[in-house]
Formats: sequence, C-alpha cells, structure tokens
Amino acid sequence: MTQRTTHHFLLAAVMASGLSLAHATDKKDAAEPVVKKSDAGICHDKSSPSFGNTKKFTGFGSMDECVKSGGRPAAGQPAAAAEPVVKKSDSGICHDKNSASYGQTKKFTEFKTVDECVKSGGTLPKK
Repeated sequence: MTQRTTHHFLLAAVMASGLSLAHATDKKDAAEPVVKKSDAGICHDKSSPSFGNTKKFTGFGSMDECVKSGGRPAAGQPAAAAEPVVKKSDSGICHDKNSASYGQTKKFTEFKTVDECVKSGGTLPKK
C-alpha cells in the first residue's frame, strides 16, 4: 500500500468509528419517555418502581396514550383520567364532543351517553 492509500484507509476507519460513536451517543442522550409500556403490556410512569428497570418498551408521552394503545397501569398505579364523553352543564345542556361548547364547559355532570344526559333532565344544545 502506498502512503496515500494508507492515509485514506485510516481516515475512512476513523470517520466510520466516529459516526458509530456519534450514533451511540445520540441514543444515550435521547430523551427518556414519560411512560414506558413493557413487552408484557404494562404502562410504567416515572413514579413506578419498575420504570428504570424496564429496558424493552414502547415509549409514550402520557399514561393516557399508553393505556389507549392497549396497555394497562402497573399494580398500584392510577389509570389515566379519562375525559368525559358527555357533559351536562350547570344550565342543563348536554354537550358531547361534537358540541361547540364542549371544551368550554368546565362545571358539569358527566354522562356516558347523550341519552342518559337527556333522561336525567338535560336538553340538547341549540344548533
């Protein structure tokens, strides 16, 4: 090998190893997920004693996302708070998620269906 060929070979080897180290560093420095769903389907948030020990997992941004994906909370861990399906406002109007006022309705009684809400004395919103 000529000196120039040897130089190119060494440069290529150094660059290749540098890229490998950079990729390894990227994985190590990547932000840890908020919730880990283990291969067993258990959702561990950072308050779970098993969070740090869970190595094979799918990461999620919230417990709600993990549970909606088919996971379940670890024993002793609270389930994600589910958003109400129907809100009956203090003024007695039943708002489902299609209602323009659903997001603004803060004081309400929760119902599973619009029918249940109406049967309780609620009314449908005006269109």
